[in-house]
Amino acid sequence: MPASRLHRVAVLVLDGAKPLDVGIPAQVFTTRTSMPYEVRVCGAAPGPVTGGDGLAYHVAHGLDALAWADIVFVPGYRFPDRDDPPRPVVDALIAAHDRGARLAAISTGAFALAATGLLDGRRATTHWHYTRELAARHPLVRVDENVLFVDEGSLLTSAGAASGIDLCLHILRRDLGVAASNHAARRLVAAPYRSGGQAQYVPRSVPDPLGERFGATREWALRRLGEHLTLDILARQAEVSPRTFSRRFVEETGCTPMQWVMRARVDRARELLERSQRSVEQIAADVGLGTGANLRLHFQRILGTTPTEYRRTFTRGE
Repeated sequence: MPASRLHRVAVLVLDGAKPLDVGIPAQVFTTRTSMPYEVRVCGAAPGPVTGGDGLAYHVAHGLDALAWADIVFVPGYRFPDRDDPPRPVVDALIAAHDRGARLAAISTGAFALAATGLLDGRRATTHWHYTRELAARHPLVRVDENVLFVDEGSLLTSAGAASGIDLCLHILRRDLGVAASNHAARRLVAAPYRSGGQAQYVPRSVPDPLGERFGATREWALRRLGEHLTLDILARQAEVSPRTFSRRFVEETGCTPMQWVMRARVDRARELLERSQRSVEQIAADVGLGTGANLRLHFQRILGTTPTEYRRTFTRGE
């Protein structure tokens, strides 16, 4: 893991906050020896906060926690399309971002980030039920309704509550690497990386029997990344034609089957670079990329760095 420093995480609980949305970042980033994070749960002021779904909260910190934090999570809350958060909350979010903190919204927490104006001209997402309302209320935000989360660098948004886990694991991958993220996923009994968009969760009048089969095919492929994988092989495993498989795969994940395979291979290579002493050539063969030159090419294209430099970030300070 990279030379660790303590990351400071604030979870901002607004009126009507959804309990699952609040609990996800608090649980994922809770302080433990394997996780260099400190979490503070806060509100517009210390004390009681009216929650959603029959629960209430008592927070120990006020908006001063946003001035302390490196990462600020804004969990989803009820009726986000009615009113913006109080002006002091909006100003504190803007100040935290100006200071260099990352702002991350879960579900309808995106409305609070949009109220700051920081999302203007940027991509963002929210729960599928509210995507149209977000676009109508904040027309300068480029709302993407078919993704689980959006990473705009210092501004991150996710769809419904479960995709908050995906967002948190993504942040862990950025901060600590693939191995640490996968370890956290196992602890949470969650998928380390879920492909697909939230369109798969929008109610349909006709059941979709292929969704589960395609998910099983992706799991099958992840166990065989070192083998020869083609569109025809994947389609055969899913028991559909290559044309149907390709079309439906793009609808479900937002990328082609072979783009997905390539990203999975690069992620597996990242984990091996972090946790093993195998050479770049050996890792390239392990993940199905054949040669070190091929691995370097795709590593640079996808991650903007080289395998050697990536490994070096996990050995500095050891």
